[in-house]
Amino acid sequence: MSVDRRTRARELAIQGLYQLDVQGPDLLERLSRFFVENEPDDSIRKLASDWTAGTWKNLDVCDELIVASTIKWELSRLSYVDKSILRLAVYQLKFCPDIPPKVVINEAIELAKKFSTAQSSAFVNGVLDAVLKKLKV
Repeated sequence: MSVDRRTRARELAIQGLYQLDVQGPDLLERLSRFFVENEPDDSIRKLASDWTAGTWKNLDVCDELIVASTIKWELSRLSYVDKSILRLAVYQLKFCPDIPPKVVINEAIELAKKFSTAQSSAFVNGVLDAVLKKLKV
């Protein structure tokens, strides 16, 4: 079974965001090499790169929405993986009106199931649900 192009781009983007979070913003300029090494399709790489850069550029906005939507959770307590998934999803909810919110949330849940812990998908779902409600106000 082949993975959808946008799903694959999301996987690469959260991996890129993870690396940026761990290694720092200087990595952004060299992240294209990671995408080239891990994905042969130019259009998928471009999408992953655009989403990664867009999320990183709007990190403060995304993080504020995440913190405002989590009860008694500080951003520093979240795993790098969960943080990356949430940041990408919040970026897409807020700045990518061409992607239906339901798709963003479902994709984030699937990413959490694939890359994080058993409890993460429910946590990601709850946080993104709260973020979506805040964005609709």
